[in-house]
Amino acid sequence: MATVHDVAAYILRQQGAMTAMKLQKLVYYSQAWSLVWDDRPLFTEKIEAWANGPVVPALYYVHRGQFEVSQWKGDPSALSPVQKQTIDAVLRYYGTKGSQWLSDLTHREDPWLQARQGLAPLERGSCEISHASMAEYYSSL
Repeated sequence: MATVHDVAAYILRQQGAMTAMKLQKLVYYSQAWSLVWDDRPLFTEKIEAWANGPVVPALYYVHRGQFEVSQWKGDPSALSPVQKQTIDAVLRYYGTKGSQWLSDLTHREDPWLQARQGLAPLERGSCEISHASMAEYYSSL
């Protein structure tokens, strides 16, 4: 199975440099739509509901302190053609949006809201956003 680093490297290869926040959100939406369209996750690393939206800690600890990222140590060739098609579809819709727009969108969606239940808006949290909650929510759209 591909890793989140392979997905991040593929996204950056397709889109070019972007903010770390935008990369996080595009990885999140790629995972969500893979669960719906392909009935399987793109990667196994967990996604947590942080104050600024969904975050993959495994990515965060690599880009921490960087505002913008332009390349990533991952192997895009580890992705199957179907996985690349899913990510490409996500990028066609979400890839033109800004990082704040994407963050704001996730803040209105059930998977993040449910994982943040009981936390103040800016409170640190590390609750996982489950595959089940993503699949259920996005398949209903």
